[in-house]
Amino acid sequence: MDRTEQAGQAGRTAPAGHPERAGRTARAWPAERAGQAAARARDWAEIQERMLVPLYEAVHDRLEVGPATSVLGLGCRSGLALLLAAGRGAQVAGLEPEGELRELARGRRLRVGAGHRPAAPLARSAYSLVTVFEGLPGAADPRRTVAEAARLTLPGGHVVVAAWGPRERCESAAVLDVARRMARRSTARDPFELSPPGALEDLLAGTGLRPAGGGRVGCPFAYPDLDSAVRGLLSTGLYDAAAEFSGPPLVAKELEEALQPYLRPDGTVRMANVFRYLIAERPR
Repeated sequence: MDRTEQAGQAGRTAPAGHPERAGRTARAWPAERAGQAAARARDWAEIQERMLVPLYEAVHDRLEVGPATSVLGLGCRSGLALLLAAGRGAQVAGLEPEGELRELARGRRLRVGAGHRPAAPLARSAYSLVTVFEGLPGAADPRRTVAEAARLTLPGGHVVVAAWGPRERCESAAVLDVARRMARRSTARDPFELSPPGALEDLLAGTGLRPAGGGRVGCPFAYPDLDSAVRGLLSTGLYDAAAEFSGPPLVAKELEEALQPYLRPDGTVRMANVFRYLIAERPR
């Protein structure tokens, strides 16, 4: 008996090819839900965001984030990394272009502005630590994002940028390939394009920043069931181009198929992944 059959008998999911499973994704992700950014934002905050906690904590530990630190999350999404920094006593703020994610962050009593430039309600124009945890993989212009982070950093302060680790060390790689395979070629971006050695460092050219260390962190993606895994991954935004080209129900169905090797007998889903972060310093 294979994993899918065991999980099906446990009542968590049906075997591959079963009519129940073939239609379940379409029911869970009907076409009319495709444009509901608020639902996707909630899925990010409730399901996916916690997968990166090991990365957030590793950076906070490495830079000794505390009461003397002012932190700006550039592209902070719903703000969990900022909450963790605030729990260490840091002064925190964020910038998030997506309105639904921004409102969720503000609901956590975080000070978060729109777009990528400080404006009300932010109280500072520069910070001792600027983080870009989620904004680079798949970004249209990563170099511009890093340059903006540098502009928002105090002299003597630090910028931290993060990306997926080596493809061969990320079990989610095959699952992420669904996004590229089902998108129009001209819009498909490789989330691992910043994973090769030196790729993050190359983004510092012309910014005035200099490398000051870095590391790799294990960030397993673990979900209570297959539906949560699909919803969590779709919330990352990496599948948006695929959904626009192929339709959300079909993308979700293909994503569910790609997750089968990581479905456990108890119905949970787990993929081991590695993320890489780079610390850069702005000279005084």
